[in-house]
Amino acid sequence: MIPLGLKETKDLDLMDPLKDFILDHYGEDSALYEKEITEFMELRQAMRTPSRSELGLELLMEYYNQLYYLEQRFFPPHRSLGVFFHWYDSLTGVPSCQRALAFEKGSVLFNMGALYTQIGARQDRQSLQGVSAAIDAFQKAAGCFNFLKENFSNAPSLDMSGASLNMLVRLMVAQVQECVYEKFVLENPQNNFITQIQMAQEAARVEDVYTLVYRTMMHPPVKDYVPFSWTTMVRVKAEHFTALSHYHAACALCDFPTSSGLELIEDEKIFLQFHVSAPEGSSILLQDPEERRKLGKAHLKRAVIGHEEAMRIHGLCKILRKMDILQEVLALTHKRSLCKYSDIDHEDDFFETGEAPDVQPKTHQKPEVTTPMFSRVKVHDIFHRLGPVSVFSAKHRWRPAQKVRLDPGDEGFGFTLRGDSPVLIAGVVPGGCAACAGVKEGSYIVSVNGEDCRWAKHSQVVQMLKETGQEGADIEVVTFHSADPQNTALDKKSSMLTSSEILKGNKENGRKTMASGKRSSALQLWNRRRNPAKRSPNIPNLSALQLPYSAVQSNESMY
Repeated sequence: MIPLGLKETKDLDLMDPLKDFILDHYGEDSALYEKEITEFMELRQAMRTPSRSELGLELLMEYYNQLYYLEQRFFPPHRSLGVFFHWYDSLTGVPSCQRALAFEKGSVLFNMGALYTQIGARQDRQSLQGVSAAIDAFQKAAGCFNFLKENFSNAPSLDMSGASLNMLVRLMVAQVQECVYEKFVLENPQNNFITQIQMAQEAARVEDVYTLVYRTMMHPPVKDYVPFSWTTMVRVKAEHFTALSHYHAACALCDFPTSSGLELIEDEKIFLQFHVSAPEGSSILLQDPEERRKLGKAHLKRAVIGHEEAMRIHGLCKILRKMDILQEVLALTHKRSLCKYSDIDHEDDFFETGEAPDVQPKTHQKPEVTTPMFSRVKVHDIFHRLGPVSVFSAKHRWRPAQKVRLDPGDEGFGFTLRGDSPVLIAGVVPGGCAACAGVKEGSYIVSVNGEDCRWAKHSQVVQMLKETGQEGADIEVVTFHSADPQNTALDKKSSMLTSSEILKGNKENGRKTMASGKRSSALQLWNRRRNPAKRSPNIPNLSALQLPYSAVQSNESMY
């Protein structure tokens, strides 16, 4: 099998850039977040050398999921963090450098696919358990490369270009198909006419997909990029499985006597669909032992020619010549076909061996392209102390935190609260306590009497305010610099809307944000595609994050 090497990357020091951003954007003491920054950097360092196992895959997926939070917290749409991500091409080692976080995410996703190929290639495919594990690994590798192809564009390195990823997906599918053939052979140790026919068709299917891979590899720019050993291996396998399909066809025709009754009717029905173009007299061919032998001999002739061509192509590549197992398999299958040909060849055969038709490709198990399930690895936002990401994110700008002293009278604090984490001041009573203290509608309460409440529920904040009694409360609020009037209007009405209407407003707002994101995509040389139609169900929906107020619930109360 053909495994891929992992992309390598340089060390990345995020301490100063993230601390500067926390101080400048969030107005927090950045020294208090050194532990979180160190934890993230250690996670990145660990994912550079993952183990070739399920634990290594979980490590890569954990880091990939953390990048979502990092992007939301520290990468605003129209400003660069000043951090460069360096990665090397997995095949050529050519370095690439980008400021876009999408390059980091894409490279990690590529390494997930590469790691799956290595796990698949390491399996013992002489057992059912091993070959099943290989099928699963190669299908997941195909899913990673396909997801990368569909969701990322304008790659700075050739290994992640659309053409290369398309080739890799097809290569992984071909290796899955090869494993399916091996699995079928293991599951059907009994020899009979039908199983040999099915093995021939499985082998023909493997040849079909490897031929497609070879054609893909021969198209520029992939042609000048893919290693010669890869293209040679793919050609060898295409010829090898062509030969195997004809060998199994010969075994079906020559090793089993003519059946009778219902069994003969069933065999003839299968045989009529066996060849791409049916040979003459195929409807009655199975009933004539001599005709079966002649057609079987023709199939064996093509098998021997196919094996010899595979061995010839194999000899052209120095790297493949060093693979003793591959050379041994090619030699053994060639010898097996020659011996079979000698067994059925008669000295008094004066007829010229005809040309056997191609075997119709067919498989009982179609390969699947398994999309990566990012949600199976649960992660905790390392920077969760900054507050809920729906509000406290890089794309939102707010005024410095305002500390307010509230001394409630008989009429209470004079504001309306709504939502959870953080609680929103949805309305301020004119002339009330809050209005006199300078509290603005649309502000978020981030602390009460010095106790942080960014993550507090509505009921918790209410209880904290009630416990202050007539003594009053010191609250800290933050207000956005500029709110979209449409967003604000939608938010004011939200208490009167149904949940489905609020969700509809979120989706519409998300589409507008996606459109504006496309206009600014020129600022990033390489970025995620924004097409919502191709969004994976495993990718968090970002449209809800465009509305800082819409995330709140309708539990509105007056205090």
